[in-house]
Amino acid sequence: MGTFPFNVAYVKWGAKYPFLLSGVISALSTALTPLAAQTGMVAFVGVRFLQGLAFAADFACLGMLTVRWAPLAETGIFLGFLTSFTPLANTVSNAASGLFCTTVGWRWAFYAHAGFTVVAFVFWLIFYSDDPQEHRDLGLLNDSCLPNIGCVRPKELEWIQKDKTQGHINRDPYLPYRAICFNRTILIVWFNALTELVAVVSLLTYAPIYLNKVLGLSIESTAFWTALGSGLHLPVKLVMAFLSDYVKCVSEVKKMIFFNTLAVGFVGLFMGLIPFTSSLPAALSFFVLTYAMAGANSSGFYKCGTLHARQYAHFVLATIQFTKCTALFIGPGLYALLMRTDDDKRGWMWLFLINALATMLANFLFYPVVTDQPAAFTKTEESDAKDQGSKSKDQSPSTSQSTSKSTEIE
Repeated sequence: MGTFPFNVAYVKWGAKYPFLLSGVISALSTALTPLAAQTGMVAFVGVRFLQGLAFAADFACLGMLTVRWAPLAETGIFLGFLTSFTPLANTVSNAASGLFCTTVGWRWAFYAHAGFTVVAFVFWLIFYSDDPQEHRDLGLLNDSCLPNIGCVRPKELEWIQKDKTQGHINRDPYLPYRAICFNRTILIVWFNALTELVAVVSLLTYAPIYLNKVLGLSIESTAFWTALGSGLHLPVKLVMAFLSDYVKCVSEVKKMIFFNTLAVGFVGLFMGLIPFTSSLPAALSFFVLTYAMAGANSSGFYKCGTLHARQYAHFVLATIQFTKCTALFIGPGLYALLMRTDDDKRGWMWLFLINALATMLANFLFYPVVTDQPAAFTKTEESDAKDQGSKSKDQSPSTSQSTSKSTEIE
């Protein structure tokens, strides 16, 4: 419910204050959770609803950050770091919550998270600006300007805006919803996101049951292998992001095809192999590889959608978050539909196969539509005119001279 209202707010007012509002909602609802739990189910569901509403602001915000602050040549790195908040938060939050529960009580797990949220969003309010050029007003515009006071130097601003159109640089309150929603590349990007997220949600949620009930692992071993797979997701994501931006000997399109094949195609392949192997080490390897390979997604369909939608990438990424919410229903729904008991091997086989076939289909559909070029809907008349004017101004005198000389020869 919150994904599209927050996206509209970002388009109209930028990311700074709408995302700050989501932080306030998140902090208050988290701090009130112990009281709500004590009051009753209605109050508890209410604060959980508010937490979900605040979470809906995340992906559109990281899309806006990438649009405004990421150089086109470093899009993969920005997306890799920004989309790592989920696995990082899960790791840190679970460890911290366990510590609080065993020392000062479970209520302090919520109070501490609320306090950390307040501190984080105070920093957001102080240091974030929606436009890099606005940061130049926070300090001197010469080489003595220090980075730690928030100033963006002219050379840095030039790098951030390199190869971007005026429509990309300037914030436009108009958003072509229809053109985006009917764009073939964007639709395939969303389909890849949906299938990959359903597969990963299914695995993250129900892998411990499969490892324990079907493969016969102990609870300790189940916890270890589940943690190993999810723990590898973050470093793989960051390594793939760096490779995506800094490997220059391969075209951008070929790199996105490669990384998407890892993040979507290989995820499906490994999931499809799990129920058909009789070797325990092989089955565990496929589990770990599925978790790990999903980390390449920011360099695959995420990057393709961002480069193609350019200044409207925040809407594309917000819709990916909507597919993530949808996946949280589809994954459990498939499990409930296919499983008679927790150790139903036939049900598990179909669960893995459905996810495998869906992800591999999405990956194959990605190949003919992948592109690093801006879509037609990103090119406004105003930006085209400004870009044409800047190109005319940048035409070198030597070019004009050579043209006149060639005319004289003719």
